[in-house]
Formats: sequence, C-alpha cells, structure tokens
Amino acid sequence: MLDTSNSLLLVIDIQDRLVASLDKDVIVTRVGKLVDAANILDVPVVLSEQYPKGLGHTVPLISSKLKEGTPVVEKTSFSLLREEGFLDRIKAYGKKQIVICGIETHICVHQTTEELINAGFEVVVAKDACASRSKYEFKQGIEAMHDNGAKISCVEIILFEWLRGAKHPKFKEVQALIK
Repeated sequence: MLDTSNSLLLVIDIQDRLVASLDKDVIVTRVGKLVDAANILDVPVVLSEQYPKGLGHTVPLISSKLKEGTPVVEKTSFSLLREEGFLDRIKAYGKKQIVICGIETHICVHQTTEELINAGFEVVVAKDACASRSKYEFKQGIEAMHDNGAKISCVEIILFEWLRGAKHPKFKEVQALIK
C-alpha cells in the first residue's frame, strides 16, 4: 500500500500540444487532483516536459498548482531515466514508491515505468490520469506496464491509500478534491 512518507509523484509531459490532442478536461483534472493531494500531504512532485520547444510547456492548470522549486525536467528521451543524472536525482529523495501519470501512456509513461521498475522502484500507475491519442495504444501501454510489474491504480485509490483513514489530519482537505 502507498505511504506518503515513501512516495513521490512523477508527472509525465502534460504539455500544451500533447493535451490538445486528447480529452484535455479529463486528463488535466485528474492529474491536478494528484498534484493537489501530493502538495497537501507533502509528497514530492517531479514533472517532465518532452521537447518543450516543439510541444510547449506544462499546461497552466497544472503548472499553477506546483509548489515553488518543483523540478521540471526537460527531456528528449522517452524514458526520463535516459536523461543524464535523473536516476540519481530521483534516488536522492529516498522514496521507493513512484506514483506516475501522464502522456503518452504507451510511450513515455511506459518506458519510464519499465526503467523505474528495473532500477528497483515500486511503481504505481494512475491509469485514469494517463492518456494516449489512441485507445488501443493506451490499453497496450497499461497492459505492458502491468505485465512488467507496475501496480495499476486510479486517482481515488491513490489518494485514499495515502490517507489510510478518516482520522488523517488532512483527510477533509484531500476528500474535498474528489467531491
């Protein structure tokens, strides 16, 4: 089960041009809930941007939620772990559980997930906060991540695992995100 003291949220490529080709209200809203909950519960957040010169930056509805100093890693590799120094950067947080969400499920989310698992992390994929342009590729990406050892979950399960119970001091704040 997820534990806030051992979790990190990794948001993959929620960028202007990528979001424009999707049902943007759904993906941005769900990713936003994860970011909000992570902020409330002091779970570190790291974002990536795939070739921002061509694909734009993180959409304002997500970037506006980020705490000051939240790392945004520019990348050209599909897997974040292929970017120089990124694995060491993630290890420096001292967290073993990586909650991952983003675009595109079957490319950047999948490749990053596989390499995180190979590096010894427990990866939880927020399926309903991931997207691909094609439903077929989305389904294949989710299946591949599951087959490679990732736990497939959803935003509400993740939030309530982080909380563990209604007596958590931040319960009402996090619960308000899904009402």
